[in-house]
Amino acid sequence: MSGFIILAVLLTLAALAVVVWPLVRRNDAAPVAWPLVGLTAVLVAGGAAALYPVWSNWNWSQPEVAADSPAAMVGRLARRLEKQPDDLQGWLLLGRSYGVIQQFSLSARAYQRADTLAKGKSAEALLGLGDALINAGRGEFSGRAGRMFDKALELDPNSVKALFYGAIAAAERNELPLARARFMRLLDGNPPPDVRSIIEQQIRALDGMALMAANGATAAGATVPAAAAAAATSAPAPASAATVTVPLRITLAAGVAGKANAGAPLFVLARIPGQRGPPLAAKRLEAKFPQDVELLSTDAMLAGSGFTAGEEIEIEARVANGGSAISRSGDPYGLARVKAGSGGRTTIEISQIKP
Repeated sequence: MSGFIILAVLLTLAALAVVVWPLVRRNDAAPVAWPLVGLTAVLVAGGAAALYPVWSNWNWSQPEVAADSPAAMVGRLARRLEKQPDDLQGWLLLGRSYGVIQQFSLSARAYQRADTLAKGKSAEALLGLGDALINAGRGEFSGRAGRMFDKALELDPNSVKALFYGAIAAAERNELPLARARFMRLLDGNPPPDVRSIIEQQIRALDGMALMAANGATAAGATVPAAAAAAATSAPAPASAATVTVPLRITLAAGVAGKANAGAPLFVLARIPGQRGPPLAAKRLEAKFPQDVELLSTDAMLAGSGFTAGEEIEIEARVANGGSAISRSGDPYGLARVKAGSGGRTTIEISQIKP
């Protein structure tokens, strides 16, 4: 940018010379009008300096990218790959690099190119592509991104990352036994204690969801998650933790009423916004509308893991046409974000269809 500014100054001086020269030429009829020369110089040079920032599209408040900054280095790598488009390792590195600077759409493109060059035989390219699609908001664990993880797992059955993402993908496709088996394989790798605890929580949550989906004998309006949590773990919730209530009113839009199967249950689930995987809390109810629901922190999928007062949570109300706690394509649903324990009753209209 500094080179461009120098060139712009030189061009401005050249234009100024063209304008001023007729005013400074001496002739016998009139003396040189120096005040006019000075005023013209100020107007031309000052006007150019003042108007260019206004008319240009350059972000003048943005600091210039340093030559050794991550963005600059990634840019140089991208330009090199334009000249060497068949460099598989270069495209893998570019995909990782774009991920570091959180340019996930560009990261997905780089990994896609690497996958093409590898003819679908690079686990790293497939994992990177799936990860980039998820982070860019262009994929779902149950969709294309999930297929990338499954393919990577076929190529590298012992990949920890492929096993973890593959387990989540299987859970979102409602393949609970497969998801559990993949989490169990992660445990076989003897992970560190903190990681082991997280994986074991996921396994207990899957067991709870399987029990909730299978428990069709529950009385209408009764909550299954408490029984599921008791079966999954006997650890009691902290006695000092007060129960937090989220009052809800669930309604069904006329436009999607015909898409709800007769007899299908209604699931009301609470999650941390943007977080995938098992919910914080859940209720299985009879699908009747409108319906007032009190979602409680004690409706946790895992004992003691429910939401807390003041915590922002996302509530999903879904008619489960397949009867599963995990969503499927075609399920009518609605979403709302609330602060747990805020007191007011939040209305959630089921007006959308799972893609």
